[in-house]
Amino acid sequence: MATGAADAVEMRGALMRLRRETGLAVAFGGLVEPGRAQVRISELNGTTTAALSALAVSSGNGLGGKAVALARPCAVTDYSSSRRISHEYDVAVAAEGLRSVLAVPVVVRRRVRGVLYGALRSARPLGDRTLSAAVEAARDVEQSLVVRDEAYDLLAAARLPEAAGGSVRHTGAQGAQGAAWERLREAHGALRTLAPRVVDPVLRAELLSVCETLAASPGPARSSGSAQSAGRVRLTPRELDVLTCVAVGGTNAATGDRLGLRTETVKAYLRSAMRKLGAHTRLEAVVAARRAGLLP
Repeated sequence: MATGAADAVEMRGALMRLRRETGLAVAFGGLVEPGRAQVRISELNGTTTAALSALAVSSGNGLGGKAVALARPCAVTDYSSSRRISHEYDVAVAAEGLRSVLAVPVVVRRRVRGVLYGALRSARPLGDRTLSAAVEAARDVEQSLVVRDEAYDLLAAARLPEAAGGSVRHTGAQGAQGAAWERLREAHGALRTLAPRVVDPVLRAELLSVCETLAASPGPARSSGSAQSAGRVRLTPRELDVLTCVAVGGTNAATGDRLGLRTETVKAYLRSAMRKLGAHTRLEAVVAARRAGLLP
């Protein structure tokens, strides 16, 4: 699934939830086009015409453009007669028969990435409950974009130490080697704990694939029998997630917060991993996992 397609899926789901929770007649939206100060309407829910499809909304123009320019929600009770907005898109709005309309920006890291709209075909005020639901739907899209951005950033960061690992090992500089391995292990831990939050299956698979590559890197704790050892030890994904957090210094409570698990659940996964690895302490479990090629 391409990034654009994955983003469209998130937007589509948010629009469906918005209509279901509020009873709005129509919901639609889109993301800012790369390199341009305009939103392309790509997702429609409840529309009866194609008037709004692929409409390009420029920053500052119309209700959505105003929401983009101000980076805050905006609403009008009667779109065509409102004096609070410009009217570049009246023909498309009228063709769909929309009157009361709200627009909520999708903001990620202080930058507007899209707009989510909700509308009625009658001129009546949109209450606080409806506006709150629209804001919540926009936040869902924002969170998806944040997770995806973070995933790509981590992939880029992980591939740097992965690519540099071989050259560092041959320099003979123990300090540089140790620092490189710490960066690699931090990248592995961040990727491993982020992966379950990624909705896009292709991106999630790529994250886990990079994790496996990092874990298989011939690090300082790896023995010559690592391949055979790795073949004998089988940790579940959650056991490995927990052990990954422990390996970078996470407490049981911090690990639970990071993975969305209760502390007792974290302890249970850790005990199970220790038993499989033949370890009696957390440190022994981490060392054994590294020797087995399960952790970098």
